[in-house]
Amino acid sequence: MEYTTVLDRLQTYVVSLFEGVSLSHLEYHNLSHTQAVVASVHKMAVKFNLNERDTFIVKAAAWFHDTGYVNGGVDAHEERGAQLATDFLQGHQVDAPTIDDIAGCILATKLPQTPQNLLQQIVCDADLYHFGTTDFFDNNKKMRKEAESRLGRKISKTEWNASTIQLLNSHSFKTDLCQKLLGQQKLINLNKLKEKETSLPVEPTAAPKKNKKADKPERGVETMFRVTSSNHQRLSDMADNKAHIMITTTSIIISVLLGVLFRMIEETPHLILPTSILLVVCVITMVFCILATRPKIPDGIFTQESVENKAVNLLFFGNFYRMPYDAYYNGMQEVMNDKEFLYANLIKDVYSQGVVLGRKYRLLRLAYNIFMFGIVVSVICFVVAAYMAQRSTF
Repeated sequence: MEYTTVLDRLQTYVVSLFEGVSLSHLEYHNLSHTQAVVASVHKMAVKFNLNERDTFIVKAAAWFHDTGYVNGGVDAHEERGAQLATDFLQGHQVDAPTIDDIAGCILATKLPQTPQNLLQQIVCDADLYHFGTTDFFDNNKKMRKEAESRLGRKISKTEWNASTIQLLNSHSFKTDLCQKLLGQQKLINLNKLKEKETSLPVEPTAAPKKNKKADKPERGVETMFRVTSSNHQRLSDMADNKAHIMITTTSIIISVLLGVLFRMIEETPHLILPTSILLVVCVITMVFCILATRPKIPDGIFTQESVENKAVNLLFFGNFYRMPYDAYYNGMQEVMNDKEFLYANLIKDVYSQGVVLGRKYRLLRLAYNIFMFGIVVSVICFVVAAYMAQRSTF
């Protein structure tokens, strides 16, 4: 069976389900959440080295696990999602045991989660992956807004925090991988919630440094990246404009030299040397200006290993333009789900812009110096040649 083909069609189908109806009341259980769960499932499938069939099962379950919200409310949405998956997969000749496994993974996400095997554990952990990430509080706000829309009333922060604390206390990641990877951050998130509830004790954490990191002024940091990147872009545009001005200037001079003075060489042979010097100066200047503006593009390919090692900048098109969309999508999901990886990419992007700018301005400065001193030398040569020619006539 062509799992990749069916998965592509499945993805298109689920996206059309979410986009085909008005789901403005779903602040959290929407297409973005589904895509994040798929990305987390993919990450775990790679870590657990799942075979092609098992990878298909967990990814298909991830895509369908919240589709029950499309044709109903929160109650029994897992059952509706499993039925939608079953109907779709039967229409694409997927075998019955595989369909049953996919439905089982979807039903296992029902709270309290009760997974019976590794595949169900992977989907359950992917569904609540954000419990152990720094994005927890953003997602928690979305869940609160969605609950308010569903209940038709406002939910106080105290009431919501209490219910969220209860949920986190009762929850545990099912796979050893997520326990190790997300457990500490989940504890930090829980403690922050408890700090807001003075009646509840705060458990000590073993990672105070992470709290300091989480307390960084994120808006200020993001503003810094945005302003720096914008400034670099303006400097790059200025460098390109300077190069274009010089290219235009030297082109005009070269055209004049080739079109006018060379026809006068027989009559004025004494101008051969200064004309040749000026021509060489203009050509060299133009070459350096072209080098300053000529784009340098990498091979446009990255590997899954480079993503896992956080060794690739996915914000620069030169690192992914030859990659298939799915590979880039999965890579970007890993970037977005890992704040450290995200900021590392932003830092690399700013640094790379700076390296390119440094090269541009070095070449431009060299071109301007060559042109400036070359023009001076050429003019002096013209004056000397004219003077010598005048003396020879007497």
